[in-house]
Amino acid sequence: MHAESGDWLVASSHRVGEPARQAEILEVRGDKGSPPYYVRWADGHESLVYPGSDITVEYHHKPRKRS
Repeated sequence: MHAESGDWLVASSHRVGEPARQAEILEVRGDKGSPPYYVRWADGHESLVYPGSDITVEYHHKPRKRS
């Protein structure tokens, strides 16, 4: 998994009828965009996340120019 500050993590729901949870990545603490990520969840709670298989990334950063 690779992400940058400003991207979003989306955690799938484990219960029927329960919505997915979203968190904005505030800080990448791993090497070269890898986890862990310090995030702020939609409810305002902040935490350190080591994403599992139920979490995906929504990319919102600007693509890098390739040379």
